[in-house]
Amino acid sequence: MPAPARPGSATSNPAVLLVLGSCISLQFGAAFATQLFPALGAWGTTTLRLGIAALVLIAVARPAIRSWNWDQWRATVALGLALAGMNGFFYAAIDRIPLGTAISIEFLGPLALAAWLTHKRRDLVWVGLALAGMLLLGIESFTTSASLDPLGVLFALIAAVFWALYIQTGSRVGILVPGTGGLAVALGIATLTVAPLGLVGATAVVEAPHLLLIALGTALLASVIPYTLELAAMRRVPRNVFGILLSLEPVAGTAVGWLLLHQSAGPIRLAAVALVVAASVGSSLYAGRSARSEEPVSSPEPVRG
Repeated sequence: MPAPARPGSATSNPAVLLVLGSCISLQFGAAFATQLFPALGAWGTTTLRLGIAALVLIAVARPAIRSWNWDQWRATVALGLALAGMNGFFYAAIDRIPLGTAISIEFLGPLALAAWLTHKRRDLVWVGLALAGMLLLGIESFTTSASLDPLGVLFALIAAVFWALYIQTGSRVGILVPGTGGLAVALGIATLTVAPLGLVGATAVVEAPHLLLIALGTALLASVIPYTLELAAMRRVPRNVFGILLSLEPVAGTAVGWLLLHQSAGPIRLAAVALVVAASVGSSLYAGRSARSEEPVSSPEPVRG
């Protein structure tokens, strides 16, 4: 088996486009998912979405699991558990609190991970810019929303922890498992993990077959496409840079809302978007320069944890 590329060993500029494509796809996927909530519930929607995504990606990737070693299986199972927690608790959160608020809270996970993995003062500048942007988004969300459901806030915080774990485990799978086979199996494991909470809700689709088409769109736009793009991005940049790049998600949400839904963006949101874009572009450009200046290595970068 050829040695997978080490994160950060290739130019990081394509990673910005990959993450941005993922974020835009997720926004459309969220629009589909909200149509399923009334009939299937948050956990039912999560189960059906992950299950369909797993079937589609397994059929396409056809992972050679018989040749996997213990390290590959362990990394894939860990990614599956992270996907289950990240998706399940985030959907449970947006079922109770506004989407923008939930994203602002959940992003604390990747941002904390980026800060923890950062070893250079220059990189802390990008983390600080992204944090400032997310704080502005949080201020806007909190000031324009009614009283927030405490359980919804708790669910978003739990999702934040799993989002950080997703970056850790996804980076590990990207190193150990070539192609998208690891992601395909991880989505299957995630489906089995959330099934006890969402299987009953997911079976409601039988009584309304038209929802199955919406669920397919949700699975493709909110799982298959974005996670495939993110896996490719994680193979190109270090985890701390990837964590900062994920702050492009609210930027994508603002752009999609403005272009398709004619939603206006106030000065606070525009300032937040500017800070996030600066952090994402800056961290990516400097990561690319650092990668080109590094000496080639013969083994993958060790993963903490």
